[in-house]
Amino acid sequence: MQHIHINVKEYKMKMTNKSGFTLLEIIIVVIIIGVLASLALPRFLNTVEASRAGEALQNISAIRGALARCQLINGSYVPCADSWNNLDISNPTNAPGTHFTYSITAGATSYTVVATRNSTNGGTSGNLITLIETSTTISKSGTGAFVSIR
Repeated sequence: MQHIHINVKEYKMKMTNKSGFTLLEIIIVVIIIGVLASLALPRFLNTVEASRAGEALQNISAIRGALARCQLINGSYVPCADSWNNLDISNPTNAPGTHFTYSITAGATSYTVVATRNSTNGGTSGNLITLIETSTTISKSGTGAFVSIR
């Protein structure tokens, strides 16, 4: 028969020397992470919307080229804006996963292309990117998340 020798002093020391985090320490860490997330999230969302604006600007550029080609054929922008069938591109609104709807209004020597943000992927519906081209000027503007577009 073997005897087991237990050092009582050593055993008590091991039982009282507990390691780990207290509830207060964990709560403080959670609060710090929450504050950091609240500061970073709006900046992240603005960056995402700025990248979405790139989609609209690319499509507006394609529409602009199609309008120019149509105007050369017809002598006016009016028939070009009547129907997407009069342009040599399809309506980018119908592309899968698009984040904007596009509309065109035109006169004889000028046109306006408007990209309106839809609510796909958390976007704010109704924010606009507008391109206006006349015989003498071209201007871009935006509203909401796209206000800085020039």
